[in-house]
Amino acid sequence: MNDKMKKTIRINEIFYSIQGEGIQIGVPTVFIRTQGCNLSCRWCDTVYAKNFENGKDMKISEIIKNVKKYPAKYVCITGGEPLLQKNVRILINRLLKIGYNVNLETNGSLPLDGLPKSKNFLVSMDVKCPSSKMEKRMNFENIKKLTKTDQLKFVLKDKKDYDYAKKIIKKYKPGCSIVYMPVGGIKIKKIAESVLKDGLNVRVLMQLHKIIWGNKRGY
Repeated sequence: MNDKMKKTIRINEIFYSIQGEGIQIGVPTVFIRTQGCNLSCRWCDTVYAKNFENGKDMKISEIIKNVKKYPAKYVCITGGEPLLQKNVRILINRLLKIGYNVNLETNGSLPLDGLPKSKNFLVSMDVKCPSSKMEKRMNFENIKKLTKTDQLKFVLKDKKDYDYAKKIIKKYKPGCSIVYMPVGGIKIKKIAESVLKDGLNVRVLMQLHKIIWGNKRGY
């Protein structure tokens, strides 16, 4: 067996659902949730994926075998924080090679080095706002590395977060899609009204999976 296929990634869960957020919203997707995160966001909705002690080590070949059980051609690698997994780039390249569209969700604190350049690869990067208590942990150099096919996400709780997001956009001028979402994923009216009033070139989106299934895990 190829040595690369023997390498492991610490996995929390693999499941099949629809993409609930961002520019691929509504697309049937296989989710690979890695275990372990380096941040402690105040409003995190996947606390069960934070501690490295949980989850299990899976060979890349085993992960791909699980992905292939489902009919979707889109894969989302999420967490936790996937970039903490030293072999995640091997997994991404392998999935791209066999024909999958891959979305990597990252919290914005770790360098986006060594990632593939492919029309079928999307980086979905967060910028943590003040309500998360993690805004000082961001690696803003990453914004320069995002391409027009990537997305930058801001999860907003209040006006302070909203104004912070505006400031970041003005300063760094991202060349990718920008997504505003509410903390909790659903209550979106104030954000939408503010975006219209300010004439911002962003997408205002809810978390569709929470509208359909609530906070049920595995969806």
